[in-house]
Amino acid sequence: MAFKIASSPHMQDRLPTSKVMMLVVLCTLPGVLAQWYFFGWGNLVQIALAVVTALAAEAACVAMRGRSIKAALSDNTALVTGVLLGICLPPLAPWYIPVLGSLFAIVLVKQVYGGVGQNLFNPAMAAYVTLLISFPAQMTQWLPPQSLAETTLGLGDSIAAILTGLEGAQVEALRLGIDGTTMATPLDTLKTDLTLGYTASESLAKPIFDGFVGVGWGWVNMAFLIGGLALLKLKVIRWHIPVAMLASLSLCALIGNLLHPDGTGSLSLHLFTGATMFGAFFIATDPVSAATSNRGRLVFGALIGVLIYLVRTFGGYPDAVAFAVMLANLSVPLIDYYTRPRTYGHRS
Repeated sequence: MAFKIASSPHMQDRLPTSKVMMLVVLCTLPGVLAQWYFFGWGNLVQIALAVVTALAAEAACVAMRGRSIKAALSDNTALVTGVLLGICLPPLAPWYIPVLGSLFAIVLVKQVYGGVGQNLFNPAMAAYVTLLISFPAQMTQWLPPQSLAETTLGLGDSIAAILTGLEGAQVEALRLGIDGTTMATPLDTLKTDLTLGYTASESLAKPIFDGFVGVGWGWVNMAFLIGGLALLKLKVIRWHIPVAMLASLSLCALIGNLLHPDGTGSLSLHLFTGATMFGAFFIATDPVSAATSNRGRLVFGALIGVLIYLVRTFGGYPDAVAFAVMLANLSVPLIDYYTRPRTYGHRS
C-alpha cells in the first residue's frame, strides 16, 4: 500500500496547511487593527503591497518550475509571508520596501530552497533583516501614535505618501509632529538616550512613553497577545516556544534591571513594546524553521528570549526579534540533535 507524504509543516490535528495559514492570518487581525488605530492607514497599505508582491512572486516561481500556480497559492503560505512582513514595516515606508522584501522572502528564502517546508529561515524575518540592513533610514521611520502627532493622514494621503516617498507639506508636518521622538520607537528612543548619557528613568519621562511602555505600543502588543492566545486555543501552535521565549526574556530583564536599573529597560518595556508578542506567537512558532520536539521548542524559545535581551542591551539594534529568530533558526539542527526523543525500547 502506497502512502503520500506531504512536505512540512506537519500538523498533528490533521488541519490542512491552507486552513492553518488562514487561521494565522485571521489571528493577526487584532494586532493589525491596533496598528491601524494608533499609527494610521500606512500599515494596511504596507500589508497590501507585501501580500500582492508575495503572491505574484510565488506564482511566477512555481510557473517557471512547471508546477500548478493554483495549488501553490491555495496553501496560503505566500499570503502569510506577505502579511507578517507588512506588519513589521514602518507605516510610510516607500513602496519599494514591501515589494523588495516580499520578492526576497519568496524567491530567495523560500523557492530557492525548494518551496513550502524547505526554507531554513522564517521568510518574513529574513526579508525584514535584509531590508533593515539595506535601507536603515527608511526602515526606522516609524511615525508617532496619532494621539501625539500634530497632523494625521487619511487613506488617500497615506497611499500618496508611500508612492511618492514622503513628499508634500502635510506629510512633512506629520513627520515633524513632535520633537525628537517622532520617528523613533520607544525602544529606539530609550537606547539612544542611554547612549547620550541619560538614565532610563529620565528617558521614560518623555511623552512617547506616557509613563509605561510607549503610547500605542503596549496596546499593539496586547492585541497580538490576544491573537496568539487564539492560536493556542485553536491548537495551531503549541505553548512551548512562546512561553519559553517570554520567560527567558523576562528573567533577563529582571536580572538586568536589578543589577543596573538606570541603564536598562524595565520588564514591562521589554515585553510590551517593539515586536515582542508578535514575535513570540507569530514568528518564532513557524513550524518549518523552528525546533521539532517539545524539549527542543523550549530550548529554541528560551534561546530567542536571551538573544533578544542581549541584542537590545548590548547590540546596535533596539528591537532584536528578527535577528534573534534568525540566529535561533541557525541553531535548530543542533537543538534537534540533542533534544530528539528517545526511541521506545532504546536507551537514551
